[in-house]
Amino acid sequence: MSKAHRGKGIRDQFAHGRGECPVCKRVNVKVLYEQEGEGKKYKICKICKAAIKHGKKKLPAAVKPAEAAT
Repeated sequence: MSKAHRGKGIRDQFAHGRGECPVCKRVNVKVLYEQEGEGKKYKICKICKAAIKHGKKKLPAAVKPAEAAT
């Protein structure tokens, strides 16, 4: 049997779902998994999703604006 429909769900996404993972900083990997942290949604790779689930990695910390000096 042919496998003509493999990856059909990501063909309509930008760059076929590939980009840079914000956790491991690898480029040109499939970033398909949404993970929410600190009120922000991140799209991460499959390996980082599993590592976060098992407590081996954490999502990047949100950048806080600098407080104005008085």
